Amino acid sequence: MTNTYTWVIDDIFVNPSTAGQTDVVVNINYHVNGTDGTHIASVYNNQNLTYTAGNPFIAYKNLTQDQIINWIQSAMGATAVSAVQSSLDDLVANMATPTQTVKFMPLPW
Repeated sequence: MTNTYTWVIDDIFVNPSTAGQTDVVVNINYHVNGTDGTHIASVYNNQNLTYTAGNPFIAYKNLTQDQIINWIQSAMGATAVSAVQSSLDDLVANMATPTQTVKFMPLPW
């Protein structure tokens, strides 16, 4: 079965004023879930964005999750997006067929 991936926006950081625009998105915290339908794995990351004066601008209140995900993936590039998916594939495969036993340990302090 092919894994499916879900991109989730956790936080958005804006610059109050950039290049004549207000509330310009400059950083996004996100995570991506990968699942085979039984096992689920997640990776967390953030992406910096840069707005250039004269480029199309979408007001913060009009942004959608799909638009933000598109910005993240465009900024990352296809190779990095594929690397995230491959990493999730490996994590899910290891959950389905563990190659080693690991256990949770509380922090030692």
